[in-house]
Amino acid sequence: MDKNECIDIIRSAVQNGSHPGPPEADLFQPTSVIALFVFNKEIELLFIQKADIKGYPWRNQMAFPGGHKDKNDLSTKDTALRELTEEMGISRENVDVIGSLGHFQTINSKDIEAWTGIWNHKDRIRHDASEISRVFQIPLKYLIDLHKEKQFHLHSPNVMLLTYPYEDVLIWGVTAKIVYHLIEILLKNR
Repeated sequence: MDKNECIDIIRSAVQNGSHPGPPEADLFQPTSVIALFVFNKEIELLFIQKADIKGYPWRNQMAFPGGHKDKNDLSTKDTALRELTEEMGISRENVDVIGSLGHFQTINSKDIEAWTGIWNHKDRIRHDASEISRVFQIPLKYLIDLHKEKQFHLHSPNVMLLTYPYEDVLIWGVTAKIVYHLIEILLKNR
């Protein structure tokens, strides 16, 4: 399958998929992230590992780039793109935004709208070391194969069991929920 066919499948899955809706207003703080597809020799997803700072609530966690919605952000999509530029040095002009994967809530009252996009590689990643310790590109095929191996596609796993290990890190929590949802809509669209 060539790159354009892959992009068409991803775009169709995201734009035609059924996604979790927003929670009741004012119960959660609006935040957003962006799951970026990167086309190298294979399709990869861009992840960050949060900085190892004592007292930082997301210390060492794997995540997608993103953050809290500011008063100047026009939308959560705008938030995701602003945060991507601030955290990674990737300009919004170099991202083809595909669409939203819906809303995912955290145990600390955050409502994360997860956006997806395709990065064209025209920027050099320059991550903000005060927020991010490392940047990972994880092959999508690896995540899909692991999803199937753990039989997540046959049932909706408990959040404590919903993990995606990769090398020396573990994707868990709300990031794992987003990965799970993304893989499920991709598998349904094949």
